[in-house]
Amino acid sequence: MTDASFDGVLALARSGKPLPVHILVGEESFLVERLVRALRSAAVGQGVPGLNEDVFHADKAKASSVIATCRTLAMMSDRRFVLLRGADKLAADELDQLATYLEAPSPEACLVITAEKLDGRSRFVKAAKKRGALLEVQRPKGAGLAAFAQGEARARGHTLGPEATQHLLDALGDDLAALDDAIERLSLYVGPKAPIDSDAIDACVARVRTESIWMLVDALGMKDERKATRALTSLLHDDEPPLRILAMLARQMRLIAKMREALAEGLPPPEAAQKAGAPPWKARELVESARRFPLPELGRTFEVLGGLDRALKSSRLPDDVLMHEAVATLCRR
Repeated sequence: MTDASFDGVLALARSGKPLPVHILVGEESFLVERLVRALRSAAVGQGVPGLNEDVFHADKAKASSVIATCRTLAMMSDRRFVLLRGADKLAADELDQLATYLEAPSPEACLVITAEKLDGRSRFVKAAKKRGALLEVQRPKGAGLAAFAQGEARARGHTLGPEATQHLLDALGDDLAALDDAIERLSLYVGPKAPIDSDAIDACVARVRTESIWMLVDALGMKDERKATRALTSLLHDDEPPLRILAMLARQMRLIAKMREALAEGLPPPEAAQKAGAPPWKARELVESARRFPLPELGRTFEVLGGLDRALKSSRLPDDVLMHEAVATLCRR
């Protein structure tokens, strides 16, 4: 469904030459909003705020109103910026009207349409693809996620080496907004043009100790309740928030599940690790973890973790009691 690239659309916006229509499809709101801001700036520049900007929400707007606004001349500006949010909420006939507009869009407007999902068989999507206006915005994974973090650092004038990058991803996972916020704080901490290293990340980012998380994962795989309890106690003793521990534990279990799938496809361990979203040098420990967690055990683990998440958010029992009970449950054969 992709007829454009994220970097390509961003480059068009930064050059001040957006297309008459950009359709951004995906659930990754951080990246979608970054493009929306860039396209808005390209369309109206430093003009009077609000003078040539219109925002519509699909659950309250008609396609005819959006189209009429696009065809309205801009005031004291070359373009009008029109944003339609949530196009997946429009009825088929409304999308057909927009498809007709795509055949001859106003050159004096920049229409940006967002949607979480669209039917690729629809006339609207086919028209959008024909114009090269459709971009499926996806969350980066694996090497792409590392490149995103390094790019955010580079945009602020810093280097972020491979080891520090993995250190940061271990702490925050694939939450792009959290990564962006952390890198902004790290930029202020290290100062202009200084490299961002693991020591700075330890100082600025609340971080679950990855070694202890893997110790906990290994203990669960071996059904070693004593070792698992010791690893969990160590994490709690270091004042790691239980929900953060749970999030990291769930993330590692998802890595193991993805590793199992990749290995089942016949990929060699380094390539399987990359497909799972981990660096190749983690392949050996992921292979061992995948061996310890057969599919039925993985399913049971995710069920327990889901119940723990609900309990931590609603139960009156102390968080550490809930954590230890869940670990004991997972270690029982």
